[in-house]
Amino acid sequence: MFTYTVSVSTGKQEFAGTLDHVHLTLIGTERCSDRTLLDKSFFERFARGTVMPIDVHVKDTLGDIVLVKLEKKNLLNDQWYCRVISVTSPSGDRFDFPCYRWIANEKAVVLRDGMARLSHEDKTGLLNDHRRTELESRQQLFRWKEWQPGFPMSIDANLSSELPLDVQFEADKAVDFSENFNEAIKNLRLNKLKSLFQSSWTDIEDFRGVFMTIKNTVSEYVMENWDEDFMFGYQFLNGCNPVMIRKCTNLPDGFAVTQEMVKDSLDRGLTLQEELKEGNVYIADYAILEGVRANATDPNTQQYLSAPFCLLYKNSQNEIMPIAIQTPAGEANTVFLPSDDHYDWMLAKMWVKSSDFNVHQVVTHFLRTHLTSEVFAIAMYRQLAAVHPVYKLLIPHVRFTIAINTAAREKLICKDGIFDKALATGGTAIVEVIQKAMKTLTYKSMCFPEAMKARGVEDLPNYYYRDDGMMVWKAIRSFVSDVVKICYGSDEAVQKDKEIQAFVQDVCFSGLKNCAMFTEFPDSLNTREQLVEFLTVVIFTASAQHAAVNFGQFDWFSWIPNSPSTMRKPPPAQKGQVDMKYIMESLPDRGRSSWVLGITWALSQFQDNELFLGEYPDMYFTEQPIMEAAKTFRKKLAEVTNIIKSRNENLKVPYWYLSPDRIPNSVAV
Repeated sequence: MFTYTVSVSTGKQEFAGTLDHVHLTLIGTERCSDRTLLDKSFFERFARGTVMPIDVHVKDTLGDIVLVKLEKKNLLNDQWYCRVISVTSPSGDRFDFPCYRWIANEKAVVLRDGMARLSHEDKTGLLNDHRRTELESRQQLFRWKEWQPGFPMSIDANLSSELPLDVQFEADKAVDFSENFNEAIKNLRLNKLKSLFQSSWTDIEDFRGVFMTIKNTVSEYVMENWDEDFMFGYQFLNGCNPVMIRKCTNLPDGFAVTQEMVKDSLDRGLTLQEELKEGNVYIADYAILEGVRANATDPNTQQYLSAPFCLLYKNSQNEIMPIAIQTPAGEANTVFLPSDDHYDWMLAKMWVKSSDFNVHQVVTHFLRTHLTSEVFAIAMYRQLAAVHPVYKLLIPHVRFTIAINTAAREKLICKDGIFDKALATGGTAIVEVIQKAMKTLTYKSMCFPEAMKARGVEDLPNYYYRDDGMMVWKAIRSFVSDVVKICYGSDEAVQKDKEIQAFVQDVCFSGLKNCAMFTEFPDSLNTREQLVEFLTVVIFTASAQHAAVNFGQFDWFSWIPNSPSTMRKPPPAQKGQVDMKYIMESLPDRGRSSWVLGITWALSQFQDNELFLGEYPDMYFTEQPIMEAAKTFRKKLAEVTNIIKSRNENLKVPYWYLSPDRIPNSVAV
């Protein structure tokens, strides 16, 4: 008789254990073991967080163990989270079989050992069949669906409970936007607003009275300085939507600004045309909102959207200052200036920030991080076997993404959801905006260095989003490059990898099929360098880019006058017609303000047991070289964290959204 020692590790999550019977079969290169019941006393079976040793006795050696089959008899209708199966052979050789998944019924789960292998590296029919069967099963579970016309494709599930078990939220992570909102309202002491939902605020000090219950360093600085032009300009660099500013070399058609209008704002003694040529003029253009019908879901409140131009100037003190704002109003193209009446200029800036808020929520945040990451996740599950090195690399970066997006479609952006309640882009507007934004969702715009170059912002001073983003991008790319070089010996190996080619094709032709044809998402990869760039895009989008545009929401949006979620009066067509009463009647009412405060607070919180960039507690990879590469990655990230921490010590408003110790691995909130 020969004895194989098997260790069965159960997860630490809530409800991870099971009292059901579990059978195991070892499948070797020479033969299989008998189906063995893994059993101790009734109350010791697979308790949460335990490792259970079991001896499997066989008459003849099995050869190298290549597969482990688990079968759970569903007597108690519970679920079991199996982390990993470790097998030690009679000769002392150890084989680890990563699982990291929920097992819920009698259907067999067959595991490969932890060594990463490309599709053409499996030489036996047994392993090829296992790989093919696994992917066929996943393609039945992870089906594409068009939730709205023109959107990126999403998972074919209407409810969170319909999702495949392995991508659902765990019990201690379940997200309910309504409950989160109510918790936020309680924590922010805003319950008193509920009885006044439809009423306007009286004046700016009225906001301050509520805001004094909120303790947040950045938000308090915003509250004190929000109406200053330097703070308005600073947010285009390091606020919650730092992707709109771009160098302006030629004024766009329809922008009626002239040299005479802005001459007093230019402090170098140059004309506007000369400043444009010198590269000191920037613009934020919200043309994507042009013609979009504002939220009309509330028959009692008229809401408005505008597509403003905002001209920004890098002055001789290297500050980014607004020098001209045009908010289209009917046939009028009135250009508002810093020299105008205080209320005219205040309202013009509010209109820009309201447009910025809505573009941030719908395009920068929801489309360009949440929805694109879901596309990458679904394609990964559909096309990459669990043994594939890219699957092992990406799976920490798709954790809970499908679940959070499904919850958003259920509660956040659905009919009567929070977008409908609070945003000018609620109702049909969100569909219109995303349909338009899909035409500009290019592959290169998701490559961080290319995006900086395309917007002409490589030399903008004090642009911490760019500086920190570049450091994190380089660290991710270096790690991905190390893994790719270990797993792919040549460019030819990339070309021969049917699964990786199917993965990028599924992203291009299925998930992002509604993008314009010129967006050039790759439909094949021919070199290791192309693969490195593609995977860096996937990981950076899910981790760093999402962190940069998500976790500052409460910091920058909680002071409502700084970033109104909607406007209840149209932009003025002429100057000299605005007073504080008009401004307060334009800003969101108490109810919509309350919704924004609640949801931005909830979305800005890190989750319990958050996993930050580079933290990979699940050992999908067992190869020492890759484990060393991950260790080097964490070391580089720690260096970036220290650089950012040192810089922030000298800033009035610290910028930490791209500090690696505050970047979660995935889009999970």
